[in-house]
Amino acid sequence: MEIATSHAKVPPPPVHVAIIMDGNGRWAKARGLPRTLGHKRGAEAVRRAVEFARETGISYLTLYAFSSENWKRPAGEVTDLMGLLRLYLRNEVASLHKNGIRLKVIGDRTRLGADILELIAEAEAKTAANAALTLTLALSYGGRDEIVTAARRLAEEVAAGRMSPEQIDEAALTARLFTVDMPDPDLVIRTSGEKRISNFLLWQSAYAELVFLDVLWPDFGAEAFEAALTDFHRRERRYGAASG
Repeated sequence: MEIATSHAKVPPPPVHVAIIMDGNGRWAKARGLPRTLGHKRGAEAVRRAVEFARETGISYLTLYAFSSENWKRPAGEVTDLMGLLRLYLRNEVASLHKNGIRLKVIGDRTRLGADILELIAEAEAKTAANAALTLTLALSYGGRDEIVTAARRLAEEVAAGRMSPEQIDEAALTARLFTVDMPDPDLVIRTSGEKRISNFLLWQSAYAELVFLDVLWPDFGAEAFEAALTDFHRRERRYGAASG
């Protein structure tokens, strides 16, 4: 007797996954630990997420690392977060490069320290030719500010006579966003149980699938990432068209 075997095709992974990494503070508070330790454990979750994305065949992974609103946090916490960023850029870039991962940073760089800007420039230059995965860190990033900045650039070009108002369309604005050389995200994941996108990739996420997970970011790993992908693959993506 022949034994039936399953030949179900494994669906391809989403091309671009974006993650709102939330819950470091709550993870630490629940354990009676300082918020700094929560952020450090969150950095370990970043490593796991990057490894999973590369192994799964995801082409673009964008992480909401520090929002424009995060500057309003207590000065000590901001200092700690910037310190963790420095450590990440110094300690992880060699591993990213070895694994063929390209690192990009998007956001308002004017508020970042000179040494951080130098580390970012070095990391982006070193990994620029890598193609296994593009890892983008959104730092000092806000979606509304990004759109305003793009609109201002368009206004300047019209004022300078380099284009007419009639030439302004979705493609023209998209070409002036921080993400100009990236596809829009297929999937946006937010951890910690909160159900909002908090000013993250507002323009780019117009047709992204949204998955909200109850897991706090420091506990995020392959199992949670796989659960989000499973949820994604159950969805029928219609981009505004009628269902079949």
